[in-house]
Amino acid sequence: MQLHVSPSMRSLTISSNNGFIDLMKIKVAARHISYRTLFHTILILAFLLPFVFILTALVTLEGVNKCSSFDCLGRRLGPRLLGRDDSERLVKDFYKILNQANTEEIPDGVKLPVSFNQLVSEMKNNQYDAKTFALMLRAMMEKLEREIRESKFSELMNKHFAASSIPKGLYCLSLRLTDEYSSNAHARRQLPSPELLPVLSNNSYHHFVLSTDNILAASVVVTSAVQSSLKPEKIVFHIITDKKTYAGMHAWFALNPVSPAIVEVKGVHQFDWLTRENVPVLEAVENHHGVRNYYHGNHIAGTNLSETTPRTFASKLQARSPKYISLLNHLRIYLPELFPNLDKVVFLDDDVVIQRDLSPLWDIDLWGKVNGAVETCKGEDEWVMSKHFRNYFNFSHPLIAKHLDPNECAWAYGMNVFDLHAWRKTNIRETYHYWLKENLKSNLTMWKLGTLPPALIAFKGHIRPIDPSWHMLGLGYQSKTNVENAKRAAVIHYNGQSKPWLQIGFEHLRPFWTKYVNYSDDFVRNCHILEL
Repeated sequence: MQLHVSPSMRSLTISSNNGFIDLMKIKVAARHISYRTLFHTILILAFLLPFVFILTALVTLEGVNKCSSFDCLGRRLGPRLLGRDDSERLVKDFYKILNQANTEEIPDGVKLPVSFNQLVSEMKNNQYDAKTFALMLRAMMEKLEREIRESKFSELMNKHFAASSIPKGLYCLSLRLTDEYSSNAHARRQLPSPELLPVLSNNSYHHFVLSTDNILAASVVVTSAVQSSLKPEKIVFHIITDKKTYAGMHAWFALNPVSPAIVEVKGVHQFDWLTRENVPVLEAVENHHGVRNYYHGNHIAGTNLSETTPRTFASKLQARSPKYISLLNHLRIYLPELFPNLDKVVFLDDDVVIQRDLSPLWDIDLWGKVNGAVETCKGEDEWVMSKHFRNYFNFSHPLIAKHLDPNECAWAYGMNVFDLHAWRKTNIRETYHYWLKENLKSNLTMWKLGTLPPALIAFKGHIRPIDPSWHMLGLGYQSKTNVENAKRAAVIHYNGQSKPWLQIGFEHLRPFWTKYVNYSDDFVRNCHILEL
């Protein structure tokens, strides 16, 4: 670069050899520009020209030397000289391409790469433009989303079948104990012994009722209650089971006494009151073709998976558990008739563990109400503790909309204090039967989920809320259960599909249950029921 000032100081010539700026001349009129102004101009140009040279070199290195005109060079250098960045324009172009790719249809039969690396490779080889690249990427993402969704639904179906089936070890335990009942007189001994029979109707004792066909689960409930009690000698357990499980259940508690507590085992066939005349609705529920097909049929038929969320699908599967049409699951509604001499009982589900002395439950004033229960509408957990009537009932049905409030608080089954004396003065059982019939007539369009919805209606106005620390729910629904809260709860409830005796149970929550399993028992060991 050369700078030449004429002797007369009236012209200034700048020349460059880089091929971009060949000649620049500035003529100065003496009468308009002073020497001082000219001198300052020269200084400014001397300061700016090196930067112009550097930018020119950078653009050349970036491939701008392909430009064939000063106009092209100006378009490239202009934004840089003015301090602007081309990235803004590129981002706008990128968004425009994405919008086009999002609105256009993906061609049918297009062969999609199986990986991003393959996509990049095809882009290079086939010289894809940006729009084609975006379309291909969108198609790959949509395919991946479909596959993930299908996989999630398959997982939910498999989990449902696992939760509904009987594990091999538990099936073995029931068979071996049934065989032992038939061959071992000690396994058939009377429960309780004859001298303790009056205790079964003595209201000074603490009476627990458990309805189940799961022998191992029943043993955990009884053992945990006895070991956690400050007054185990006051405990009486009334275990109700079905006819096929009765022998094995009886044999287990005959061979594994929990003294000083008292255990009675009865089959539903041994209750004179449980006749077809007294429970016609439940017989209809078990034998109704539509009901049996709903609970035992194809669980995917009629479900539009493309419009159903995995969470909604999981809830529907949970509602179709076969246990909901089992007589054992409905027996709690007949407690006043099954135990006519008792005034107060605590009813327990078979998927609970007792961790604290429950004798104070008998001292709770129920205010003349029938059912002492934990409400499930006052927590932040959407799965368990944020339940209102709208979560259980179909309020588009006119009968439901007429009689129920969608915002009314729900409550929990699993650990309930029942005042049987007050119950006998009500029409709870008749109300329960009426609504079951109406739901059958409506082809199960009023509600889907088992025994709780009709109980929510039947016990309406008869609930005494008790402190939530007595009964913690949700250990079978989600792995995010607070372990410290579980340790402090009096009763923890594995409601949900992930029962602790199943492989799908949550590992970090299972020890609360397994600590009460007698793994040293010969029948347990021979059936290979090991700590999971």
